[in-house]
Amino acid sequence: MKRLLLAFVVALGAWYCAPASAASKPNVLFIAVDDLNDWVKHLGGHPQGASPNIDKLAKRGVTFANAHCASPVCNPSRAALMSGMRSSTTGVYSNSIDWRKYITSEQTLNQTFRNAGYWVGGSGKIYHGSFPRLGDWDDYMQDRGANPKPAAGQPGGVGGITFAPVDAKDEDLDDYRITDWAINQLQRKHDKPFFLACGLHKPHMPWYVPRKYYDMFPADKIVLPKVLETDLDDVPTGGKKMAKPDGDHATMLKSGRWKEAVQGYLAAIAYTDMNIGRLMAAFDKSAYKDNTIIVFWGDHGWHLGEKQHWRKFTLWEEATRAPLMWVVPGVTKPGGVCNRPVDFMSIFPTLTDLCGIPTPKHVEGVSIRPLLGNPNAQWSHAALTTHGRNNHGVRTEQWRYIRYDDGGEELYNELTDPMEWANLANDPKYADVKKELAKSFPKTNVPTPGADRNDGEAPKKANKKKKDK
Repeated sequence: MKRLLLAFVVALGAWYCAPASAASKPNVLFIAVDDLNDWVKHLGGHPQGASPNIDKLAKRGVTFANAHCASPVCNPSRAALMSGMRSSTTGVYSNSIDWRKYITSEQTLNQTFRNAGYWVGGSGKIYHGSFPRLGDWDDYMQDRGANPKPAAGQPGGVGGITFAPVDAKDEDLDDYRITDWAINQLQRKHDKPFFLACGLHKPHMPWYVPRKYYDMFPADKIVLPKVLETDLDDVPTGGKKMAKPDGDHATMLKSGRWKEAVQGYLAAIAYTDMNIGRLMAAFDKSAYKDNTIIVFWGDHGWHLGEKQHWRKFTLWEEATRAPLMWVVPGVTKPGGVCNRPVDFMSIFPTLTDLCGIPTPKHVEGVSIRPLLGNPNAQWSHAALTTHGRNNHGVRTEQWRYIRYDDGGEELYNELTDPMEWANLANDPKYADVKKELAKSFPKTNVPTPGADRNDGEAPKKANKKKKDK
């Protein structure tokens, strides 16, 4: 009897001290949405935003209301998030730069999970679509680009801003098939913990979505973004170059179709929200709903006329702010809202932290695990966004400070001036504020690969056919 008891104690001790097996690790559902700004209803970026399924997901855990991209451009943003290294470290400043030349497989988030014993799969747009590296995944479904277009003779937008309702079914768009693939993975049996990535395109242009989504937002009732005609008067040259007010915005004003464009963006968000609803319904029916971390992120924001600018490509709030939400079993509580400033460089180290995987030394972000458990916890970090070499924006709860490569500066008090209409950078009484905020700028700013230029634009030999809009 004593021998049996001793054997039991030894076995119990060995079990208790052993590291957690791969099967006991949490799964990860990794949801990315392209060009989604803060117009989802729970972030309040636009009064007519309709995103009930995304909002329900936000209520399941913690939503970060002051979250910002690493770069306001698709390729640099995703390369930074997925590698843990900022564009100022890798040199991946634009959509034309092949990130695969500067980021190894071993440095990526997906390969880090794969090396830790996870099955790693994905669908749609996780990295920038121009530069796939499918060998870093166990399985991956690329979209086919087979999306419906407006009927012949129907206007497809204004200049480079493309929008129009299409007479098509939900399932005729790639995003529906991308979601279907992720749903199928949730329905099958996995012998390993999984890292499942689902990357949806809309509301990336073109905003060609089924007509019923346009009908949700009658054009004559559209509320336009607030715009100050003199907004750029106190903006330095670097900011004006990014805004390009004589480009998209001037063309849109001349067309008289600004409301229709806003309608198109809202419709595209509503279409994506439908797919999120489908994905979450399947998740709730799956065997994995109680042991899966959900992280939802938009790769950057989007301007629709604010600061006389369209698209992303700036260091202002509209381009840098995007949704970020986490649902972590046993850590987050439903309905949490965190107003601490975070950037998406936190996603890599937070996931490895939560899953018990050593965070690689090259990762530059910090884990936000303390904020997941307590959204009001003390936080000393600022959010940092880079657009092109030596162009940086720092965001805290009170301030946004921008410094361009030519030395031009902008400083906004977000508590009293959330529209960023009054640039305080030239007021001497804020010198100490700027000095403190500048401590968050990166110490390294590597040159743009293949080009002797500092503006982060595409090198001259870029393949313009793949240029992101």
